[in-house]
Amino acid sequence: MKILPATRSTRFVALAVAYFVAAKFGLAFAFVNASATAIWPPTGITLAAFLVLGYDVWPAILAGAFLANLTTQGSLATSLGIGIGNTLEGLIGAYLVNRFASGRLFVAGTRDIFVFAGLAAIVSTAVSASVGVTSLTLDGFARWKDFGPIWLTWWLGDAAGDLIVAPMLILWSAAPRLHWQGRWPLEAGALVFGLVAVACIVYGGLIPAVGSGHLPLEFLCTPFLFWAAFRLGRRAVTTGVFVLSWISIWGTLHGSGPFARGSQNESLLVLQAYLAVVAVTMLAVAAVVWEQRQGELQARRQAVIDPLTSLANYRQLVNVLIGEIKRSQRAERPFAVLLLDLDGLKAINDRHGHLAGNRALCRVADALRALGRTADTAARFGGDEFAYVLPETSEVGARQLASRLAERLALDPEQPPLSVSVGLAVYPRDGATSELLLSAADRELYQAKAAQRAKSSVQSSDRVIAV
Repeated sequence: MKILPATRSTRFVALAVAYFVAAKFGLAFAFVNASATAIWPPTGITLAAFLVLGYDVWPAILAGAFLANLTTQGSLATSLGIGIGNTLEGLIGAYLVNRFASGRLFVAGTRDIFVFAGLAAIVSTAVSASVGVTSLTLDGFARWKDFGPIWLTWWLGDAAGDLIVAPMLILWSAAPRLHWQGRWPLEAGALVFGLVAVACIVYGGLIPAVGSGHLPLEFLCTPFLFWAAFRLGRRAVTTGVFVLSWISIWGTLHGSGPFARGSQNESLLVLQAYLAVVAVTMLAVAAVVWEQRQGELQARRQAVIDPLTSLANYRQLVNVLIGEIKRSQRAERPFAVLLLDLDGLKAINDRHGHLAGNRALCRVADALRALGRTADTAARFGGDEFAYVLPETSEVGARQLASRLAERLALDPEQPPLSVSVGLAVYPRDGATSELLLSAADRELYQAKAAQRAKSSVQSSDRVIAV
């Protein structure tokens, strides 16, 4: 007999218990049939579990669904049928989302969000509703003439569970941790307080004249969700929708708010339809904001990064030099700037092609990254030239690093062989501004290249004389 590892078995038990508790809670609001409710968070739990943990957690879902239905009404056969339907619903929904909507990353794109809503929340939920209601009617726990109302309640409750609960669980389980710093906690607290207060006024009867009058004021909660989307991100949006849903459900069931009607089940159906639309809309808005911010971050990164070598570009180099000058003035410590020129790049391009020339530039960049400290900044100065800013480094230390770079390139087995010429400037000895430092390093660099050319010329003359 195969025994599950402790962590995996614990996960299975926890998931089954979570499903069971959420199911019993949802079934407390079953009005058309003891097994059909318009409030069904287990669907969102199931879909999130399959997308985050994988398909192999299906036994936990089946066990939780079977026990929840067996302890509510029905026989072993109907409970098993409903449990199978609930499990298939989650498996089909997860497969469709993985296949057509980028899996659990669907929350990152507007297209994937709408595909998720269509396939997981609308299509796959029909499986559970159809299997479940058919099982109940075949075993005599529901009448055939009530098939339509029970099916609609079942399906809409599952769909709302997918749209409201699943995105929130996925984002909180997979996204990076929050950084509780700056004004973020204060702003989040103000948002929660404002949303809860307005929701209690609109739905909870905090102001009796508003709640009992059933005034159509549900739009008053929308600005807070936009606030969350633009300022706090996707997790805040999904959490806000979740909080809003439970306040509105509580108020509606107590006869307060714009969705309270004569029948409690009808009131919940209309409310859940509204909340499902709000959930999809606000998640899409949050995704648009996230995509825009990612585009801005990428644009800012491209503005300071050399696209070939991924080193800092000239603009970033100047910014780093200006910042390092200010820091050195405060600390009264020098820093060094190396300017390096890749020898013979034109010859490499002519003999081996420009792709080999680009690769040679990347090899030098890789060597700079490998030798540098975290505080050092390597940059592509332009063309075949590189710069290296070395905080709190003396001339001796800078020349030692240049020697290690030359040795590393000489030992590189990749062809063609590479070498660099080096110029050095030290702040404040060689200049008090970035321009003066770069000019000083540039002068020494070309003195080094002139000396190298002169040496090469002498060696060539000696070879001719020897012949």
